[in-house]
Amino acid sequence: MSEIAFDTETIGYIRLFEERTGARVKDCLEAEEKLVYLVHPEDIHKAVGPGGVLVEHLKGMMKKEIQVVAWDDDPETLVRNIFYWYSPLRIDLTTKGNGRHATVTVDPAWKARAIGKAGKNLKVARAILVRHTDIVSVNVA
Repeated sequence: MSEIAFDTETIGYIRLFEERTGARVKDCLEAEEKLVYLVHPEDIHKAVGPGGVLVEHLKGMMKKEIQVVAWDDDPETLVRNIFYWYSPLRIDLTTKGNGRHATVTVDPAWKARAIGKAGKNLKVARAILVRHTDIVSVNVA
């Protein structure tokens, strides 16, 4: 993958997040009106705080929704981490053109939430995956 360049605003978001949480940020992107932080897996508990208190505090400070995802070099594990809150049962990767397509299987009771209103969660997942993997599309089954 190519090197990611951050604008001044994003650098500010990263600095504030790292200062407030002590977690190391791998990437930060704005997608679907939320800030998504990819953090090193060993820092995930620092990033979120007990009961999510740090994320809630940062949401209030930044006036933005925040999603924290544990980074992983393995594309399948990264997909699993993106959909962590929906308890993915299976991740299937298939070839699609020059890249791959990810199908995330969740319990039917969680499917609508995993997709999100107007596909919002799928758009966020795709934005992360396109930046860091060869996965070009994602859907929830």
